[in-house]
Amino acid sequence: MARVDFETLAGCIEQAFLGAGLSPEKARLCARVHAESSRDGVPSHGLNRVSRFVEYLNTGWIDAEAEPALVRSVGPIEIWDGQRGPGVLNALSATDRAIEIAADQGCGIVALRNTTHWMRGGAYGWRAAEAGRALIAWTNTESVMPAWGGTDARVGNNPLVIAVPGAGGTPVVLDMAMSQYSYGKLEVTRQAGRQLPYPGGFDETGELTSDPAAIEATRRILPTGMWKGSGLAILLDVLAAILSEGLATDGIDKVGAGSCTGCSQIFIAFDPERLGSAAHLQEVIAGMSAHLASSTPAEAGRGVTYPGQNTMRTRGENLLDGVPVDDGVWAEVQALAGVKAQG
Repeated sequence: MARVDFETLAGCIEQAFLGAGLSPEKARLCARVHAESSRDGVPSHGLNRVSRFVEYLNTGWIDAEAEPALVRSVGPIEIWDGQRGPGVLNALSATDRAIEIAADQGCGIVALRNTTHWMRGGAYGWRAAEAGRALIAWTNTESVMPAWGGTDARVGNNPLVIAVPGAGGTPVVLDMAMSQYSYGKLEVTRQAGRQLPYPGGFDETGELTSDPAAIEATRRILPTGMWKGSGLAILLDVLAAILSEGLATDGIDKVGAGSCTGCSQIFIAFDPERLGSAAHLQEVIAGMSAHLASSTPAEAGRGVTYPGQNTMRTRGENLLDGVPVDDGVWAEVQALAGVKAQG
């Protein structure tokens, strides 16, 4: 596995997206989000997604020229139609708009329908938190996970993001799917020749397994918290569809296209300064951080961290040493970009 300079990585991805028909500015924005995901240790939704994103642009499942359109607003709530444009761009726009509304009213809600895959949901949590705003966001997806008690996919893994500005410049950012592991994580683990640290799904005999390839074969990923994750996934799906007046998972299934085409997303931003609680927020985050840091670790040499801390550590290492890339995936993206393969 090679390491690649971050700007080199972002530039190569940008060229691949330009070749797929995105405008220069759209290609740049999409490339940054993909590259930043790999930089932060999530290649499954970064470099590894580039070729698939290009494929979906080429098939027309993603409309390269589409722009989100306001449907209507009710107080601090706005409903937007993503018009099946690039999900990354739609989500960036929705995040920024929710932040704008929150700056005026303390809280801003954007319900986005008819969009496509947002890639790493955490990207929007980091964007809000680094701007001094808190964010709760989630998306629904096509059916990729059995409901608890079932064997066939009927539920989306419906990622949820919760982000809060941090004390000392390190935000608290939770980014989690409703499955124990995403299929992207299974792919990355399999490519690395590793087993999952904890069981992530069922094998062909119906037994829990930590073998990513066995789970990919059955498509029976395990809901986070078993029946709890299954229930939460269902409610996130229903809320996203109701608030955006868009599709729920069963409707996305009927679209029958990749990249979560037609999915619904919610972005809820809070402005601590507008609500008059910025100082209290910093006090709470600092207290939480110190409280966790003083915990007795279960494993010697590994401290207890809050969501986002390990991401910041990984980000720093990869900016210094280069972003790790799978050799085969990197060569494929370089070919899409029309550049000579390099390690």
